[in-house]
Amino acid sequence: MKTKGIVKNKVNIVTLGCSKNLVDSEVLYTQLKGNGFDVDHESKKDNSQIVVINTCGFIDNAKEESINTILRYADAKSAGMVDKVYVTGCLSHRYKDELSVEIPTVDAWFGTNELPRLLKTLKADYKHELVGERLLTTPTHYAYQKIAEGCDRPCSFCAIPLMRGGHVSRSIEDLVKEAKSLAKRGTKELILIAQDLTYYGLDIYKKRNLSELLAHLSDVEGIDWIRLQYAYPAGFPMDILDVMNERSNICKYLDMPLQTGSTEILKSMRRGITREKTETLIDSIREKVPGITLRTTLIVGHPGETEALFDETYDFVEKMRFDRLGAFQYSHEDNTHSYTMPDDIPAEIKQERADAIMELQQGISYELNQQKIGQTFKVLFDRKEGGHFIGRTESDSPEVDNEVLVPATQYVRLGDFANVKINNAEEFDLYGDVIS
Repeated sequence: MKTKGIVKNKVNIVTLGCSKNLVDSEVLYTQLKGNGFDVDHESKKDNSQIVVINTCGFIDNAKEESINTILRYADAKSAGMVDKVYVTGCLSHRYKDELSVEIPTVDAWFGTNELPRLLKTLKADYKHELVGERLLTTPTHYAYQKIAEGCDRPCSFCAIPLMRGGHVSRSIEDLVKEAKSLAKRGTKELILIAQDLTYYGLDIYKKRNLSELLAHLSDVEGIDWIRLQYAYPAGFPMDILDVMNERSNICKYLDMPLQTGSTEILKSMRRGITREKTETLIDSIREKVPGITLRTTLIVGHPGETEALFDETYDFVEKMRFDRLGAFQYSHEDNTHSYTMPDDIPAEIKQERADAIMELQQGISYELNQQKIGQTFKVLFDRKEGGHFIGRTESDSPEVDNEVLVPATQYVRLGDFANVKINNAEEFDLYGDVIS
């Protein structure tokens, strides 16, 4: 029995997981709009004829969230609240054969590179003239720009190559065209993403070419900030730091997941680098770009991580004093190399180690933020919440980093920059007043 409230030709796209998935959803959104569909992104109403769920399958928690979301919309279909449920993205790519048996209510399953087939199933054309065009689901003033798909790295714990395939770079010409289109529609900040930014260009230009891409993107009129996320430490192309110094609109910010501070675990993880070389790299980056913000992520509880090896990671964090850091518990992913090892660290120990790292980082973050009191920063304002306008400095990426709060009584235009003098600081937030 169908509910009368269903809106024909209306599609609700639900996005789970990382910013790379968000970009894929925005591309789908753009194609469907170009075909005349009424499209929502993560609508709170169950009145869409069609729901497309873009899933994440990276770690256990992400898989569980994806499956729960699929079941929620499968139930909505059974109750007559939606007509069709389609599933795409990483989880679907990796497990669609098993999931199609377990959740038969879903109408079709698609892999990560099957946009044309998904559109055809929706009775929509793949419009080549829309390639490079994006309707954003983020606020207009910032956009994620995916410069490559997939990964060629052999990391033992990671299932991304199984879901996304090998590394494929987009051309500089296509990326510049996309950046110009975004800038014309009000985008001021580009956040460059890929599974590994530093590998950019090896496949199509036969050399690491991120520095040249940055130079071209920084020439795009209207782009005030360009931010780098997901850089790989082994074989890091130091020439990107020269461009960062030369171009004022390239943020002195680098997100470099390092995973562990133990050489033995780095070897087990197949990361191609040692702790000593990692520390030398970090020192070189900080020397070459004074004041750069370094963000990293770590994995605790990898197979074979003894208490002594974890202590090495703890010492590494204490010594390097990262500006931003996140700690995750190891997830035992089938068909990866690490899956051949026993998952020998109990869940409660993984949690204790993650908590210990984050408690340490909390103290470091507090000390670093206290040093900012009395300083003035250029802040890009994202939203208003309660009694504050909330924005970010050059040192902060959306959703994962620090935020700057100013009283809502002060004049701020969302999506614009303002200079803010900091008068108070906590572990992960700065407070201040607009001075111009």
